[in-house]
Amino acid sequence: MTNYEIKAKHPLAIRWFHWFNFPLLTLMIWSGMLIYWANDIYFVGWGDRILFKFFPEEVWKTMNWEHRLSEGMAWHFLLMWFFVINGALYVSYTAISGEWRHLLPERRSFGDAFQVVLHDLGIRKEPLPYAKYNGAQRIAYTGVVAMGVGSLLTGLVLFRPVQFSWLMQLLGGYEAARAEHFALTVGYVMFFGVHLGQVVKAGWNNFRAMVVGQQIEEVAK
Repeated sequence: MTNYEIKAKHPLAIRWFHWFNFPLLTLMIWSGMLIYWANDIYFVGWGDRILFKFFPEEVWKTMNWEHRLSEGMAWHFLLMWFFVINGALYVSYTAISGEWRHLLPERRSFGDAFQVVLHDLGIRKEPLPYAKYNGAQRIAYTGVVAMGVGSLLTGLVLFRPVQFSWLMQLLGGYEAARAEHFALTVGYVMFFGVHLGQVVKAGWNNFRAMVVGQQIEEVAK
């Protein structure tokens, strides 16, 4: 016979940080695109040969992202402070509360992450062992925090290159910092895609845990 129990999973603070950061980062990417329009130089290829341009002219027109540079800069530099404050509070909370123990990768996390991939691809048939965060999640969530730090540092160089000239040199120069900032943004978009896919795959019970902090678990008796 299988019974069900309601168990706590995500503390209120973690849920607040998560739901505040999602629209905030989305708006930062949007405002960043308004800025990127003024100098959209990045593409996949070599020399003068372009295999793939990130945003062809039709994209700018369709999304109404043209000629909004000053608006994008105003929003981006305003939202930046909320992004930094939310990130600092999140890191501080996980450090003080002990939640970091569930989030930081362990020695076996990379092996566990490989098993998660096999399970998601349908190669591993047996269920994964229960854990608050599996190895793939530990690596991904810690990586996103590191990406946030990278976005802050590269963003400071783009925001105030003279005042942060020492940081600009450490990052390889202004153009290198801009490329790094763009690459991190691409990383966020990729993370969003995978994360949303995993949420859909995990189902309503997992999503509800991030909303109300509790999830229903089967208990065999």
